[in-house]
Formats: sequence, structure tokens, C-alpha cells
Amino acid sequence: MSDHLKKLNIKTTEGYLVETMPDADLYIIGNALSRGNECVEYILNNNLPFKSGPEMLGEILKTRKVLAVSGTHGKTTTSYMLAHIFLHQGKDIGFLVGGISNNFKGSASLGTNKIFVIEADEYDSAFFDKRSKFIHYSPSTLVINNIEFDHADIFDHLDDIKRQFHHLIKIIPSSGEVIYFSDDKNSEDVISKGLWCKSSYRREWFISG
Repeated sequence: MSDHLKKLNIKTTEGYLVETMPDADLYIIGNALSRGNECVEYILNNNLPFKSGPEMLGEILKTRKVLAVSGTHGKTTTSYMLAHIFLHQGKDIGFLVGGISNNFKGSASLGTNKIFVIEADEYDSAFFDKRSKFIHYSPSTLVINNIEFDHADIFDHLDDIKRQFHHLIKIIPSSGEVIYFSDDKNSEDVISKGLWCKSSYRREWFISG
């Protein structure tokens, strides 16, 4: 990823030393950092403005029609597939995907179209915000590929993860959509807890041969 950032002319600094921190209007603190980190302590002690990455991204997405792709497996692939379809149709959409594709110049683009495709992760946002990242994105369309137990460092059991997906579904507008694989029991369990969208699409997938 560091090589990818260099190709995009994005300057990076290795390590976490206060003397290498640039002056900034806003500091974005990733979820890999916690109390005790030299830069985190400096930001807090000097009352400098900061946000988590997902919270900052959520501000950008407020004016967009967000298509969020979630689930334990297949988020990156499905997100790129959606982005490719829209771009192939001549729509200059925005997208943010947690991987690198040979068919795209970069893993993210702001775009000019209202549509924004994002890979939506259930991992927490930051040490000061334990909500899942995807809660900040406020999607109008949510894709749930599948749900399995994952991220054992922050979730104790599968029900913790299901609860986060349930919270996300709660904020999808009634005019929105949830697209999920109904053969996946865990996804079905989440949907059964409540669905307030105007429409929900169930897709049955079959393999013949």
C-alpha cells in the first residue's frame, strides 16, 4: 500500500513522532492508534481538532447516494464490480474500496456523480468511537454478502456482529434498499430483527451442473 500511495503522489511519514507531525486543520486518527501513542497524547493535550476516518468520510458522503457493500467475505470484489458497472455506463461515480485493482487508477475517487460505492466494514471506528465504521456512511442501499464471526479482537461472539448490522439497518431510510443473500442464516437473523426500508431484495443463488 505504501508503494500505491507513492504512485498517487501522497506523501507519507513513517512512525509516530510529534516532531514529524505537520500543522493541520484536522487530524484523522485511525483505529490502529490508542491512548499512549505520542501523537495521540499531543493532540489531546493541546486540544487539537480530530475525528476518526469513518466520521470524516461520513461528512463527505452526506450529499451522496451511498451504496455500501458489507459482509464478512467479498466486500472488496463486490465493491469493485459495482464501481466497474457504473463507470462502464459512463457515470463518474465516487468510490472507496479497501484494495487495489488493475482495472482502476486508484482505490478511491470522489467522482462527480451523486452515486458513491463504498466498502463498508463492521470494524470499530477509533479508540474513542467503538461504533462500526459503516454506521457513519448512512447508506441508502446496503448490500450484505454474508455474516460470519470475525474480528475476535473486538467482538466476543457472533451476536455482537449481528447487533452492529442491525444498528446499521435501523438508519437506512424507508426509501432505501437492503440486498442480501437469503440462504445465509446469519443475514436472515439480522433481517428478522427488523427492516424499515421501502423495499428489500432477496436473491436466491443456485449453482447448476
